[in-house]
Amino acid sequence: MRKPHEMTVDRALLLYVLSLAEPYGLLSDVKLQQLCFLCELQLFGKGMKGFHFEFVRFAYGAFSRDLDNDLTSLRRKERIENFSPSDQVRDELLPLLMKGIDGNEVNEKVRDLIHAVISTYGSQDVTAITQSVESVELSTPQQPECKIPIRDIVFHTTLLVPARIEVASEFLLPANQLAKLNVAMGY
Repeated sequence: MRKPHEMTVDRALLLYVLSLAEPYGLLSDVKLQQLCFLCELQLFGKGMKGFHFEFVRFAYGAFSRDLDNDLTSLRRKERIENFSPSDQVRDELLPLLMKGIDGNEVNEKVRDLIHAVISTYGSQDVTAITQSVESVELSTPQQPECKIPIRDIVFHTTLLVPARIEVASEFLLPANQLAKLNVAMGY
């Protein structure tokens, strides 16, 4: 279960992902799920944590209930419509998030890696990005040498549990900035 500060970071980074992906055109739940999964995987691969979404194998790749719930909640708070961030998010929340990123080396690396993933995969259609996700090979801590492509993993199997993954660094914001982000998101 995510901690309150992790939920705030996840929602703020989710809004950042939506703002980056918007210029690439049509976005769907499936594509957003795959983009966030790829971001999280890349971050873990570099020994960093940004998102805290748990993912399971679904018929179309990776799926996170927490991500889905955050998306629904942000829609109810009118911070996004469909997949487009509101003007308030663009004018208030994203600049506030950038203030928390700029000057913090770890946060800048997380931002840059998320940007790189969206730049690489954002233009792909949902079929191509799902194929990219399903070709990712995962292993268990017990058998790190045994790699299995996601497409061969049984549906509803847990793929990623951030709380169980040790990293060298994590995207963090001071409490006062988290509070301002929560207000800007309507929480």
